[in-house]
Amino acid sequence: MLQSVATHLSSTSTTTTTTPLLLLSKPFLCLSSNSQISLSKPFNFPQTSKSISYYKPPMNILNKLGFGTRSPDPSTMDPTVPQGPDDDLPAPGQQFAQFGAGCFWGVELGFQRVPGVTKTEVGYSQGLLHNPTYEDVCTGTTNHNEVVRVQYDPKECSFESLLDAFWDRHDPTTLNRQGNDVGTQYRSGIYYYTPEQEKAAKESLERRQKLSDRKIVTEILPAKKFYRAEEYHQQYLAKGGRFGFKQSAEKGCNDPIRCYG
Repeated sequence: MLQSVATHLSSTSTTTTTTPLLLLSKPFLCLSSNSQISLSKPFNFPQTSKSISYYKPPMNILNKLGFGTRSPDPSTMDPTVPQGPDDDLPAPGQQFAQFGAGCFWGVELGFQRVPGVTKTEVGYSQGLLHNPTYEDVCTGTTNHNEVVRVQYDPKECSFESLLDAFWDRHDPTTLNRQGNDVGTQYRSGIYYYTPEQEKAAKESLERRQKLSDRKIVTEILPAKKFYRAEEYHQQYLAKGGRFGFKQSAEKGCNDPIRCYG
């Protein structure tokens, strides 16, 4: 097209008139019938070394329903730190355990009710991205799982008691899904800190498998670095959840857990 324009212009009068250049939001060239332009040097648009992002995090409720659209920058996916061990320390005389069993809100409340559990935190683990956000995890591209890190007193609560609460809290036969929550962040997982926890977890899975006619897909892996979730996620249901109705975290409470409050 530019060659045609040049041919046309070369056949017209050589008289040059000044025509105002019209600037629009999209590339546009306005020429009068007797204007001359030089095509000997192409026009170079300004370059920038900085990438421009137009991403705005979607609403959390949409992410929770599985409509996250953003993928984290692959250049930030360095697994060195997030795939390292959880180097946080429990309180003296206490032990840690990590569990993934679907949306961490209801899972946390279930563990809060277990006698001998002294602290619970929800967060992200087993992924590839350092310092992930909730929006990052909901994309399903970081490989993180929504987990609950449980701190417990082994003198008052055995690891086997925590395993019982874990199995009873979810369906371990549905891959990357719990109810309406679908995605890799909802997978079933037991993440151990000690060889004793690993042994107990595997033996517990074998016993449960004998009672199920469907294959259990729970992964049993070493506990990786734990990234504490945003503050509003912590003890979400005990604080009132979405609708402001607080659910009891009292030890031994058997009230049904409303997963979203």
